[in-house]
Amino acid sequence: MSSCINWVKDVHSEGVAFNIVSGRFKLKLFEFVRSNSLNRHSLYGLTVHSLWIYSFGALAVTLLLSGLDDLIPLAILLVHRLRRALQRQPPVRKRIDPPESRIAIFVPCWKESGVIGNMVRHNLAAIRYRNFDIFLGAYPNDEATIAVLAQLSETFANVHGAVCPRPGPTSKADCLNSIYRCMQRFERQNGVHFTTVVLHDAEDLIHPDALALINRERASYGMVQVPVLPLPTPVLEATHGVYCDEFAEFQTVDMHARQFSGSFVPSSGVGTGFAREILERLQAERGLVFDAESLTEDYEIGVYIHDCGYRQLFAPLARAENGFVATREYFPRTTSSAIRQRTRWVTGIALQCWERRGWHGSWRTRYWFWRDRKGLVASPLSLLTNFLFLTGLLDFGWSAIRHRPWMFALDNPRIAVLCTLTMSLQCLRLSLRMLCVGRIFGPIFALGVLMRSFLANLINCFASLRATWRYLLARRAKHKLVWQKTEHAYPGHEAMGDHLPAFAEAIVNCGFVSRDDLATAQQTMPPDADLGEYLFANGLITDEDFCSATSLSTGIPTARIDAAAVRKGVRWSLPAHLERKFGIVPVELRAGRLTITGRRVPSSAALAKIKSFTALAVDFQLTTRQNYAELQKLL
Repeated sequence: MSSCINWVKDVHSEGVAFNIVSGRFKLKLFEFVRSNSLNRHSLYGLTVHSLWIYSFGALAVTLLLSGLDDLIPLAILLVHRLRRALQRQPPVRKRIDPPESRIAIFVPCWKESGVIGNMVRHNLAAIRYRNFDIFLGAYPNDEATIAVLAQLSETFANVHGAVCPRPGPTSKADCLNSIYRCMQRFERQNGVHFTTVVLHDAEDLIHPDALALINRERASYGMVQVPVLPLPTPVLEATHGVYCDEFAEFQTVDMHARQFSGSFVPSSGVGTGFAREILERLQAERGLVFDAESLTEDYEIGVYIHDCGYRQLFAPLARAENGFVATREYFPRTTSSAIRQRTRWVTGIALQCWERRGWHGSWRTRYWFWRDRKGLVASPLSLLTNFLFLTGLLDFGWSAIRHRPWMFALDNPRIAVLCTLTMSLQCLRLSLRMLCVGRIFGPIFALGVLMRSFLANLINCFASLRATWRYLLARRAKHKLVWQKTEHAYPGHEAMGDHLPAFAEAIVNCGFVSRDDLATAQQTMPPDADLGEYLFANGLITDEDFCSATSLSTGIPTARIDAAAVRKGVRWSLPAHLERKFGIVPVELRAGRLTITGRRVPSSAALAKIKSFTALAVDFQLTTRQNYAELQKLL
């Protein structure tokens, strides 16, 4: 470039007019091109190189500003803690739980027959709170789920089913509105009143102390959000690990920063407790409590509650006897299902809420709107940055091998400084995320944060692009945005871990035995006696209660087997001495799996002995004493 400027000065010094048609100008231009070894292609390369440098600089500036913006929640959190430390506030004393107010748990269902039964049975046994009812919503064209709901309603007095008037699936909010109407009918028929409504999904593991926490904090707050965390999975399940990483950081930093900054706290859709007066106000203002047109009604209802002046609380992520007090669940474990779920999140939170609410509110609210919506641009840029980073890393190694200049070498010191600052901010962000993940899921799992960050950017980028495309197509065709349901999976026995209640806790929480009667029985029973057998022998629990409590405390499913329907070939699939020794009966043979049943759960050694007598996979189910006696008559 400097040689070109000097050449122009030489031309003017010779008194030549700067005219493109003059012969002398053409001669000088030819001499310049020849003397500097430039040709048509090198001029094009020079232009491309300049554009590349400025584009790289613009990307570095954008990423730097976005990285600084990502540090603001952390700064808010640190300032809040510093202020509390300077004020020298006394340590918070343990608060005494107030009397149990009546709580209603809403669980909308669409094709959840495979998970809802286990969810209800487990949570009924695990929750250390008695004054609550569960309302389950289903659709008229989902007969399997309706059948499970009917069975649960007959078995448990505090479980009630609600059938939506329209065939499904409509939307989660529409199903919640049907459940709300069912709750109102229940109140009128039984003369009761629920002061708090808690939302949950069909795959949720509710922490035993969660309802007590909501009941305690509801005295000061109109909305209480219990933390939500994914269940731990193996390190190789990278997609589910992305949820673990992001939720660990979000629940540790961002959610608290929203509250400390005086902005709104969005509902997570599960583990959220609402004051009844808020829901009644919503119903009076718009006829429906939950907005059936919204894809993310939980997010928008959090904004509404803040605008109405009600206080909101995101409960601190604290450890208790059964781990962190948080709602645990499985999130999508494949990349395609994760993109599908996040597409709905982005469409509802970033696009639909932008259309419906705009940028109204205080500057704090507008800032967090910006934080929730900037992913529409930031996610694709993050994926582009990852691509450039990996390409540059590979080219650096290749250039060292071939002894050629590095393709990404920068001769502009300002852009080099920008890139260094951007890289430093990214390392700081990843370090912060690793600390949050390590605190919840352990240091070994935290080591995978760096690799999972590339997959996270890929998922978020495709979700943002897909959401934007679907949104534009729907608006162009003037169609309603369609709700896309996420498939749910309920954890098995191995994944529950500390979430399984003890037998004594299960029979009390299910209402089979009062706490006083249990304490009396434990004092009077012989030291070596089995608690369940002692309670059954003394008529304190029924045969069905014993079976249900054992199932809840072990995670083993129960079954009612029709003795007449058991085929003869199945009866003879195991030696009779095994059946007499371990108290089991083979009842079903299907798809290479043998199902056995008994009234007591066999030990691991006994189960291994049983499996050694067959080449089939063996599944065990619990049954009542009466049903087991009926099956024994077949032998």
